[in-house]
Amino acid sequence: MTVRAVAAVDLGATSGRVMIGRIGDGRLDLELVSRFPNGPVEREDGLHWDFDSLYENVVAGLAEAIRREPAIESIGIDSWAVDYGLVRAGELLAAPFHYRDERTARGVAETHAEVPFAELYRRNGLQFLTFNTLYQYRADARLPEADAALLIPDLIAFLLTGVAVAERTNASTTGLLGVDTGEWDVELADLLRIPRGILPRLVDPGTVIGALRPEIAERIGADLPVIAVGSHDTASAVAAVPLSTPHSAYISCGTWGLVGVELTEPVLTDAARAANFTHERGVDERFRFLHNVTGLWLLSETVRAWEAADGGAIDLPTLLDEASAVRGEVPLFDTNDPSLSAPGDMPGRITALLGDRAPRERPALVRSIVESIAQAFATAVRTAGTLAGRGSDSIHLVGGGSLNGLLCQATADRSGVPVLAGPVEATALGNVLVQARALGGAPTTLEDLRALVAATHPPARFVPRA
Repeated sequence: MTVRAVAAVDLGATSGRVMIGRIGDGRLDLELVSRFPNGPVEREDGLHWDFDSLYENVVAGLAEAIRREPAIESIGIDSWAVDYGLVRAGELLAAPFHYRDERTARGVAETHAEVPFAELYRRNGLQFLTFNTLYQYRADARLPEADAALLIPDLIAFLLTGVAVAERTNASTTGLLGVDTGEWDVELADLLRIPRGILPRLVDPGTVIGALRPEIAERIGADLPVIAVGSHDTASAVAAVPLSTPHSAYISCGTWGLVGVELTEPVLTDAARAANFTHERGVDERFRFLHNVTGLWLLSETVRAWEAADGGAIDLPTLLDEASAVRGEVPLFDTNDPSLSAPGDMPGRITALLGDRAPRERPALVRSIVESIAQAFATAVRTAGTLAGRGSDSIHLVGGGSLNGLLCQATADRSGVPVLAGPVEATALGNVLVQARALGGAPTTLEDLRALVAATHPPARFVPRA
């Protein structure tokens, strides 16, 4: 089989990257082209993304990818969910707000006054998160000025091609996609006084969005199509999870831990709503039945605070080794406590939650953080199995967290089932696979795509200890 090459733009809440993906007979690999920081910036009206910088880094990364690999055939973009940019007359009105901005509290109250959460869950199947897009829309006074509201991957695709669409996996995180229909719930939009006109045409993963605008093609050095992938990064990650059995659970672990199981039908029960489990769309019309658990954000913010206090860098692998050597039980805390959601003094806030039980030494506090995340993961896996009417016989942990051996082992110990760790770059691999399949260069079924991942990126196995 001829080796095919594509460019994957993979944007996370703390960093972004552009990668070259190559796929052929028994081959699936990635080449990192560029990595760049991403994060919030405080402005006069609130917390935003530095979108101009993000977009420029994407374009520069794509130009470098073409320079390295002229055979690249297409571009795919994935990112974090829920955040959006407003476009009018082809121009971005302002830098997109960051999902941690405080303005959405007003949007939550106003939305639930119009439509109770139980009714929202029946319609969209989404867990309650204060930053879900419909709450942001409700708090956004600029909405009536816009021609379209585009989620981050769709916004970048629009700037590259001039074509405005909404890829369905990411659209399902807005709260305005019908869980049963997979189409925009315009009746709900009307109830919440969200203009219908801002909702773009929906497309599925594998759809060609459009060709690069001439000036972008000239800058990048190639005239390429942009193909819709699972543009919510978790959708791309789950597409590449090499699920070993029909009863495997998954954890896509980065800033957040997305913990759940893959289903073909929603579970719209009162119990699922009470447990705050969501139904996000996946590749090939699957449902990602999952719960958000605060993930490595807790650890990265803790290290960032210590580095600021020390005036120098901290070696995280060494710190994790020291945490692994801590003996005895460590205190646990609720990783989803609201006090831990914003940037700032994370060690101080965790210590406040733990009170007199708080460890005084850094390795012991790191061990508490990791064990608390693992406990939250284990609880969410068990709950997913109960709600879906099936147990879990293994957990596939992908993303950056799969490199954290302490976290993987703790998750296995606390869940009582084996943890299969990797691939680290599951999101980029899922992005590449969907593009390659659309080009006719990859297997056609999701199961066969996952089999290719398993063959080319065998996971590390962590067995529960007594």
